[in-house]
Amino acid sequence: MSENRKLKVFLPLLFALVLALGMYLGHKMPAARNSDSAIFFNNRRGSLQEVMDLLKYKYVDTLDLADAQEEAIEGLLSHLDPHSVYIPPANVQEVNEDLDGNFEGIGVEFNIIRDTVNILNVISGGPSDAAGVLTGDKILAVDDSIPVAGRNITPDKIRKLLRGPRNSIVKTKMLRGNKELDVIIKRGVIPLYSIDASYMTAPATGYIKISKFSATTYTEFMEAMRKLQKQGMKNLVIDLRQNGGGFLDAAVRLADELLEDNLLIVYTQGKSYPRQDYKSTRPGLFEKGGLSILLDEGSASASEVLAGAIQDHDRGTIVGRRSFGKGLVQEPFDLSNGATLRLTIARYYLPSGRSIQKSYQNGREAYEEDIANRYSHGEFLNRDSIHPIDTVPYKTDKGRTVYGGGGIMPDIFIPFDTTRYSALLTDLYTRNVFGDFVYEYYTAHAGDFSSYKDAESFNRQFHTDDALLQAFRAHASRMGIAMSGMNAKDELEIRTRLKALLARQLWRSEGFYMVINSMDPVISRAVEELNKTN
Repeated sequence: MSENRKLKVFLPLLFALVLALGMYLGHKMPAARNSDSAIFFNNRRGSLQEVMDLLKYKYVDTLDLADAQEEAIEGLLSHLDPHSVYIPPANVQEVNEDLDGNFEGIGVEFNIIRDTVNILNVISGGPSDAAGVLTGDKILAVDDSIPVAGRNITPDKIRKLLRGPRNSIVKTKMLRGNKELDVIIKRGVIPLYSIDASYMTAPATGYIKISKFSATTYTEFMEAMRKLQKQGMKNLVIDLRQNGGGFLDAAVRLADELLEDNLLIVYTQGKSYPRQDYKSTRPGLFEKGGLSILLDEGSASASEVLAGAIQDHDRGTIVGRRSFGKGLVQEPFDLSNGATLRLTIARYYLPSGRSIQKSYQNGREAYEEDIANRYSHGEFLNRDSIHPIDTVPYKTDKGRTVYGGGGIMPDIFIPFDTTRYSALLTDLYTRNVFGDFVYEYYTAHAGDFSSYKDAESFNRQFHTDDALLQAFRAHASRMGIAMSGMNAKDELEIRTRLKALLARQLWRSEGFYMVINSMDPVISRAVEELNKTN
């Protein structure tokens, strides 16, 4: 048989074998069995991609397609829930840093006062501390050729100039007093703490303020708990006000330290996301002591999971106002352009079975106005003005009735103090008069504070005297604010705020909260309730 005749005989057989093998392998490929994955391997283009291609190749004018694509994505997401979001490539790093609990930079806090970048605080042990930077220094230029003073510089621009990979060098020109200094700083890893304060707020009662749930929150919490237990803590107040959430895992691990073993903390479930239970699994550090959780309308997501688990298991008392009402689970998907899509894939359900997610059926605008509407309807002032959205009752372990569909309802309601912020105080706050004055006063009198060994001794011993108050009044007057209308309540608020901000200059957020919380009726009520149970 000739070679050509052999080829004619075996070629159809070869094609059949190849086709059969291809069909077999195709059946075994994950994409063939997973409809979600198959979408990305389908050769048929969707209408959206067809439109983008026509714009790219046929449209009369040149378009910035990257911007058009982002707008198209955001338009698509606007028809979903309010928490499915597109994060542009330029913002991904900043968002991730906040949740990771650290960033890479020089380790200072700064403020821009009269077009000049002023160092408010130098993080102890950080790169700037090692380079000899002091509170009160002013940054004139970065990397020699980039002047930043008097150039309408913005905080975002300064952050971009100062942040960078660890061990990289940033050359700065600083003004200290009347002397210019060249300061070379080697960047490093800077922690972003999620626990703002932990101290004994009353005899036998500890206080922990958690601002968010990040990758480092559990470690920070355990350190704070051990410190407080060494100081004799028997009761605990956990402050979750204005905590917008973060990592679910962090909230679950904290709940595990407060609840007995094998209790359901939360479960998640979605259309394509099977139910997943999160339970307490190990002996906790604080399963028995008195416990209060503080909430307000800014407490959301992971904060509501922690508070809801405590409430449903009757482990502690919830004090404050109704929480935000976010019970949706987002999963991040990295996109090819460097952006991230955070897509809602499931809902949170608390141990009683209730969902805390408030309705978003009336659109994003109505959803975003919910908090303002609560205020205008009187909910911040009167518990009777709170109307549960989900009227189906759920039961706690001890049979108490709780509701879902609109956040966590407090066990003890504390109204918002509308009389606290007078027109004078509002003017002082919005124009940052406090911050500017305290910074200038502290840098001019830093030596006067050296006798205070810690925030606790400062809080006990320091008093905002008449001389300091008079200096503040003169400063406010120079900024065009008339202080003649100051009443006794305003004066108390001003004296306390000045003391708190001076404490912050010395001991950062812990010093601030130790002072400012002394006037807080929510904390006072929480401590009072804890004392009743002992």
